[in-house]
Amino acid sequence: MHQLLKSLKSTFLFNNVNEDSLKEILDSLTYRVIEYSKDQLIALEGNPCNSLGIIIEGTVIIKKLLENGSSITIENFKKGNIFGEVIIYSEMRKYPSTIIASSNCKIIFISKEEITRLCSENSVILTNFMSLLSNKILMLSRRLKNLSYSSIRQKLVNYILEEHKKQENLSLTLPHNKTALGEYLGIPRPSISREFMKLKAEGLISYNKNNLEILDLETLCEILNF
Repeated sequence: MHQLLKSLKSTFLFNNVNEDSLKEILDSLTYRVIEYSKDQLIALEGNPCNSLGIIIEGTVIIKKLLENGSSITIENFKKGNIFGEVIIYSEMRKYPSTIIASSNCKIIFISKEEITRLCSENSVILTNFMSLLSNKILMLSRRLKNLSYSSIRQKLVNYILEEHKKQENLSLTLPHNKTALGEYLGIPRPSISREFMKLKAEGLISYNKNNLEILDLETLCEILNF
């Protein structure tokens, strides 16, 4: 119980909930804790989704399966991340993507009914949950915006500028390596590498592995016709 309490206290949903209150919440809460081995399937695209999942140990990967049998990585989640918060309140209530454990992990599942009860009883949790939904909507909006760009250059520059907005700095730590970024943007890794090299040669950026420096913000913005 103590370890679970500590893990939940560090999540966004229970942010600013004091330890005594969180202990009372856990005592009254109906939930399931499930352990998964690396590469084990957590949820298959199209499966019913009736619970919110909080990762309390390990990492998971969200994948979209394509008709040709291949897949693209949508997101990588780690300890403290939450999934299913939008789905459980939708009309479909089915997983839109496949979720796989990328390491040994432990996840706590809380039903829609219990989340609704918690939000009605605790204003802090309600505020946190609304923020979670808002953040997810903004993230999906950014993904749709990226899909609207036709060229590899625009997609990559849009990704860099979104990270610039998020990190509020010209010196960025990119959350994806080139392989993961290629899957995230739906672009082959060699094409990602070539475009990075072109942007560097033009003096727009410099980079070393996942560390990137924006050298000409104005020109990058012009590429997207800002």
